[in-house]
Amino acid sequence: MKRFQNAVTAVSAVIALLIVAPSQALEKKQLSAQISKRNVADKKGHRLILQVNTNDPAMMNLALNNATNVAQYYNDLFEKVTIEIITFGPGLHMLRDDTSPVKERIKAIKQSRPEISFKACGNTQENMSKVENKEIPIIPEATVVKSGVVRVMELQEQGWTYVKP
Repeated sequence: MKRFQNAVTAVSAVIALLIVAPSQALEKKQLSAQISKRNVADKKGHRLILQVNTNDPAMMNLALNNATNVAQYYNDLFEKVTIEIITFGPGLHMLRDDTSPVKERIKAIKQSRPEISFKACGNTQENMSKVENKEIPIIPEATVVKSGVVRVMELQEQGWTYVKP
C-alpha cells in the first residue's frame, strides 16, 4: 500500500509539473515580450503629435498646456519625450508672426523645452498668402513643412502617438 501511495504521489507531482511548467514558461515569455517592448520605447522615447487646425486661442493654449504637461511628466521620470505641435488650415494662425495670440508663450516654451517643436503647414501658408496677397510670416520658433497633414500621417506611420486637443 505504501508503494502505491508513493507511486500516486510521484505521478501527481509529474502531472503538476506538466501543468505548471508550460504556464510558467508562457508567463516568462509574456514578461520577456513586455520588457522587450519597454526597451524599444526606452530607446526611442515617447513621441507625441499635437494637431492644431482651428484659429481658436483656447485650443492653441490647450495644445501648449498638453505639450508642457507631457514634457514635464516624462522629464520627472527621466524618460525621453519628443513632441511636435503641427498646425495647418486656420490653425496656422498659431504660428503666424503677425496674428498669433500665443507667440510669446511659444517663445518661452521653445527656450525652456527643447523637446517641443512647432511645425507650420507650407500648403496653408501658400494658400493664405494668395488669399491675403502678401507673404505670411511664420514665427522664428517654428519650422515650415510642405504639408501639415502629410507630416501627421508620416509620424503616425513611424509609431508616434496622435492627439487632437
